[in-house]
Amino acid sequence: MDDMLEIMHGSLAVRVPSGLFSGCDGIMDTAAAERFREILASRYPWLSVNSLDVLMETARKKYIDTLDEETKGLSKAERLRRQGRPDSAERQLRESLEKHPDNPDAWYALGKMLCDAGKTEEGYEAFNRGRSLFRK
Repeated sequence: MDDMLEIMHGSLAVRVPSGLFSGCDGIMDTAAAERFREILASRYPWLSVNSLDVLMETARKKYIDTLDEETKGLSKAERLRRQGRPDSAERQLRESLEKHPDNPDAWYALGKMLCDAGKTEEGYEAFNRGRSLFRK
């Protein structure tokens, strides 16, 4: 992922360090985010506390969207799985594989998800498909 996320806050373009966020959920590093908010407040004193909150949430969403795009949907599937929505996560992986059938990581993730759901035969087929792509 690029080091900076460019977001718009009204007509103000702001570059936010992507390092403020981590994981597929976009967990914010609270201390680093507070330091960044202080920098923004000093540069743009007209921004209210609420505006800074909105700006940071917009940056977090941009981080997640960028991560989803870069991982071809794998991070979204992982978020859905963590939220206790395995059917939605499986659907997300299958949609990703329709667009990117040569993605061994997606096949592996699907295989693991299916095995965890007790669909071991189908899971092993997905593992084997992913393994065959590594050999190419």
